[in-house]
Amino acid sequence: MNTFFCSDDSRQVGEDVIGSATNYQTYILVECPLPWTSEALNSKWVPQNLRILVEEVKHAKLPIRFLLIANDLSHKVNHTTLLIYQKEEGLSNGYHKQEFQLGNIEQVAGVVQKWIGGIDSNLEVETSTTRDILVCTHGSHDKCCARYGAPFYFQITASNADLCLENVRIWKSSHFGGHRFAPTVIDLPEGRYYGRLDEDSFRSILTRTGDIQCLHQVYRGWGILPAALQVLERELILYKGWDWFNYKVAGKILEQSLDNSTILAELSFEQPCGSLYTYHAKLVKDETKTQQLKSSCNATRELVVTKYAVGSFWITSSKVMSYST
Repeated sequence: MNTFFCSDDSRQVGEDVIGSATNYQTYILVECPLPWTSEALNSKWVPQNLRILVEEVKHAKLPIRFLLIANDLSHKVNHTTLLIYQKEEGLSNGYHKQEFQLGNIEQVAGVVQKWIGGIDSNLEVETSTTRDILVCTHGSHDKCCARYGAPFYFQITASNADLCLENVRIWKSSHFGGHRFAPTVIDLPEGRYYGRLDEDSFRSILTRTGDIQCLHQVYRGWGILPAALQVLERELILYKGWDWFNYKVAGKILEQSLDNSTILAELSFEQPCGSLYTYHAKLVKDETKTQQLKSSCNATRELVVTKYAVGSFWITSSKVMSYST
């Protein structure tokens, strides 16, 4: 019997969760009742036309991530929710959402094909929902998501009711990476990733209140940024405070050494008042945090997980808005 849990191992060796958010141009979220098989799109309720479309998207190497989602009503309702989150270009605070209510899951492939081709669908709906929180509960893919993700989903759905945040939906999700950080979450439309959450840290993230230093332990990074830049963004969050979540951001890698031990990065941000700042930073491979470990419960060998630290950063330009009275 395999008693190894990758999440326990990652905690024990003290792996830093930052830099583990994945970068996708588009998330396509398909409501589909459980149970889900290890490869979610092979599940009983997923129609063949959707499986074929996903393979075509993979073959075309489009930067799209398909995920299955469900909540406690998914097996009862007479419609299927389809969510498409598309990354905003330039300075942004995340993704733009389009939501569709379909008669059944067989309609998903046709709507997505039209969307990829730039054709509007008359099935799009407007909702008051401002955030979709995805919790990986995909235990058939990795048992840590059953051990830690599923109980966490039930805890926070109860606490969300207590907080009376009516415009926040919480979903069970199929695998989106990082099960060794279970319980792990994506917060959309921002596209920020979190791991090793508990109720207190989740409450702070949900309400953007409390001690922001909790992000040192639970913030995996922002999926709109390259992985190496995510450590820089965390430093700026801890420096700026919760106000940072109201800023629009863009970042890119300018240079990197041949052995990837050093990276020159650029990160720009715009405040709500219109003031614009650009930082450059030297990111260096952090030998103290770069480790060999198993990335999943079923992994047969260890992988080297490279972590970066902010060696230095400096402001290179600023455009501060001023208003006269």
